[in-house]
Amino acid sequence: MSFKSIVRELREIKDGMGSISKRRVEGKHWCNRTRSHIAPDVAPSEPVEQGKWANLPPELLLDIIRRVEESETTWPARTDVVFCASVCKSWRDITKEIVKTPEECGRLTFPISLKQPGPRDSPIQCFIKRDRTTSIYRLYFGLMPSENENEKLLFAAKKIRRATSTEFVISLVADDFSRASNTYVGKLRSNFLGTKFTIYDSQPPSDATVKQNTRSSRRFHAKQVSPRVPACSYSIATVTYELNVLRTRGPRRMHSVMHSIPVSSVQEGGSAPTPTSYPHSLDEKFSPSPESKGKEPVTDFSSPDPVTSPVSAPLSGEPLNLKNKSPRWHEQLQCWCLNFKGRVTVASVKNFQLVAAVDPSHNVPTAEQEKVILQFGKIGKDIFTMDYRYPLSAFQAFAICLSSFDTKPACE
Repeated sequence: MSFKSIVRELREIKDGMGSISKRRVEGKHWCNRTRSHIAPDVAPSEPVEQGKWANLPPELLLDIIRRVEESETTWPARTDVVFCASVCKSWRDITKEIVKTPEECGRLTFPISLKQPGPRDSPIQCFIKRDRTTSIYRLYFGLMPSENENEKLLFAAKKIRRATSTEFVISLVADDFSRASNTYVGKLRSNFLGTKFTIYDSQPPSDATVKQNTRSSRRFHAKQVSPRVPACSYSIATVTYELNVLRTRGPRRMHSVMHSIPVSSVQEGGSAPTPTSYPHSLDEKFSPSPESKGKEPVTDFSSPDPVTSPVSAPLSGEPLNLKNKSPRWHEQLQCWCLNFKGRVTVASVKNFQLVAAVDPSHNVPTAEQEKVILQFGKIGKDIFTMDYRYPLSAFQAFAICLSSFDTKPACE
């Protein structure tokens, strides 16, 4: 049997799974948001009958999936890798072992890769489309907009204005922003002036945090608390814009404190927290106390106080600080300029580049300090580019860029 025939049979298996695939939302293709709410990296909550394909010799199965993974580097062809993980548990386990993180391979495959740090060498290039009528912002994978955008959708965010703040609710799909949904991944919340934003994640930045505190933090049986109540929000970062009291000309000045990423991540041999899987279900997250029912318990990784951080331990070491790269004044063009290397073509106050702001005592090489970790800029009406790299994840980068869309009259 030829290799193409094997892949073709895999597609037929995926299409013929019927009710079994419907019961296992974790086995669906996560990039096609119009058909699925996926997470193929999540184990099924109930036993599923294994078919004849689960009995393939492990050596043969390993060789097949490795060849599929190595031969397909771009979407939509890379969906075959996800299809392999959707056949049965044994296929999913082997696929998860073969598929590497974005830091190692520079590619996005499963939903959890959106929470993992990007590659170190070259950035992952994405773009954001803004819908003014619905206040929805969509993050797509790729260099430029194309016709098949639904197959490249990574995140969607909905802007919600409140009396004292503005919120951006972030989801894996563009038609469900409920915090009780399996597609909810986090949110961004501003203060009253719109000068400070807090990024909340629906899961801790590392799996070790969950495993370490599962027993000590669970107060109630899972069935005692409604699964519709969000179990926890993890405060992982803050984005601050400096006030422009004198109303001087110039771009916005911003900096971000990544409470979930240590400053050692940009040092030689350093690493950032890398989650490996989503929580299996909302019931398996930590349940709120009766007094806080209806509210979201918040774990702040910036606070070392165990009273304010009951669910997980705070980040060990100093957090990573990011600052916007200072632009230069161009005399001929009479404007502030940054070198976006062709990725930004329209002048806008929203354009920025973030680099690491580290103390000389941390012994971080100059090249690392000047490396652009995140850049965001306008290329057309309601279209913006977003390029990110290690140690930021796609979720963290998208949340930081969303803060630029909020109105900031006190900063301009």
